[in-house]
Amino acid sequence: MELAIRYARSGGAAIAYQVVGTGPTDLVFVPEFMSNLVYGWESPRWRDFYERLASFSRLILFDKRGTGLSDHSGGFPTLETRMEDVRAVLDAVGSRKTVLLGAQEGCAMACLFAATYPERTTALVLFQPASKGAGDPDEAIWAEEVWERELADLRERWGTQEFSDKLLAEIAPSLAANADDRAWFANWARVGASPAAAYALNRIYAETDLRDVLPAVRVPTLLLYRGDSMESRARKVQERIPAARLIRIPGDAEWGIFLSPEIPTEIERFLSGAEEAAEPDRLLTTVLFTDLVGATARAAELGDSAWRDLLTRHHNVIRREITRYRGREVDTAGDGLFATFDGPARAIRCADAIRNGLRNLQLDVRVGVHTGECELVGDKPAGIAVHTGARIAAAANGGEILVSSTVKDLVAGSGISFDDLGTHALKGVPGEWRLYAVTSL
Repeated sequence: MELAIRYARSGGAAIAYQVVGTGPTDLVFVPEFMSNLVYGWESPRWRDFYERLASFSRLILFDKRGTGLSDHSGGFPTLETRMEDVRAVLDAVGSRKTVLLGAQEGCAMACLFAATYPERTTALVLFQPASKGAGDPDEAIWAEEVWERELADLRERWGTQEFSDKLLAEIAPSLAANADDRAWFANWARVGASPAAAYALNRIYAETDLRDVLPAVRVPTLLLYRGDSMESRARKVQERIPAARLIRIPGDAEWGIFLSPEIPTEIERFLSGAEEAAEPDRLLTTVLFTDLVGATARAAELGDSAWRDLLTRHHNVIRREITRYRGREVDTAGDGLFATFDGPARAIRCADAIRNGLRNLQLDVRVGVHTGECELVGDKPAGIAVHTGARIAAAANGGEILVSSTVKDLVAGSGISFDDLGTHALKGVPGEWRLYAVTSL
C-alpha cells in the first residue's frame, strides 16, 4: 500500500501524518510512547492493525512531536502542546469531529483533547489507561524510587539491543521470545524516539495526574485493558469517567496494542452502538483571574482622571497578552480581568507576561489560574471551577501567580517550577485546596 506522508503546521512545528481508508467515521490514533509512520508499515503486525481500523473508518495516523518523522527541535513538548498538535492534524485533514483512540502514554493526550474539545470528539477509546503515574502510593503505576532508577537506566542505554531486549521481556514477553521480533523492537525504539525524547516522554507520563481531568470527559468512552497488572488502573479510570465502558482483552502483554486482533473489532462494535453525544454544555477550561493590589490607595493618590488613564493602560496590557497567548477575555470587573484558555501552560505564561507588563506601569497584580470543568451559560463559562479560580487569585500576594494542583499536574515537562504552599480553604469553595506559587518559567 502506497501511503502519502504529509505535514501539518502546529506552532511552527511540522507534524507528520497519514490518512488511510474512506470509512464514514474519522478515527485518529494517538500512539503509544513513540511511533514512526514509515517503519510502522514495514511491520506486518502494525500494518494489519492499521488496515483493520481503516476498514471501518477514515484512519488518521501521526507521529507525536519529538518522535518519528515529526519535528524534534527545542525542548520536549508538554501534554498541552501535543494536544494542540492533534488539533492541527485534524484541521489539516478537514476533520470536524473524530473518534480518539489513545494507547498507553497517548491516553492522557486523548483524554485532555476530549475534555477540552467535546464539540470535536465523537467518542473516546483508551487502551491500557491510567489516571496517575509515580509518586502517589494509592495511584502509582510504579514506586517513585523504582521509576527514577528505571529512568536513569533508560537515559543511558536507550536504543541498545541489550536494553531493548530487557524492556521487551518486561512489557511483551511473547515478542521477546523471538530473535526477529527483538531486532525489530530495538529498531522501532531507535527510529521512534531519541534517548532524550524517550526519557522526556516517560518522565512526563509518570508526572501527569489525570484524576481531576477524567470527570470532565463527557463523550461515549470505551476502556480496554490487557493483563492483571493493568486491571486496577483501568478500573480507577472507569470510576472517574461518567458511564465509561470497560472491557478486558485476552492476553498479558502490557505493551503492543497491535498484539490483540480483538481490539479493532471491539472498537467497531462500540462505535456502532454508541449514541451521539448531545451538544456539549460543559467542557474542561483553564481560567485566569487578575486583581490589582493597592488599587484604592493608588486611585486616591492619582486622582480620578489620571487613574482612569492608568486603568485603561492596565487593561490594554492584559488584553494584549491574552491575545498573544490565545486566550479569550470573558469579563472585566473594575481593576481585574477574567480570561479562559484551552491549556494551563499558556495561561501561566500569559500570567507571567501580564505581571511583567504591569510592573512597567508600576502596578502590582495578583493572578490565579485553575483548570476544571465549566458549565457553559451562553458562551460564558460558569460554575465551581470559575469560583475556584477567582478565590485562588484572591489568595495570592502582590506579584504572585498561584495555581491549583490540577494546573501543576497538567504542565509536567513544561519547565515551569513551583513552590508548594500547602493546603488552603477557599471562601465559598468546598474542601481544601493545595496551592502552588509559580517561581520560574
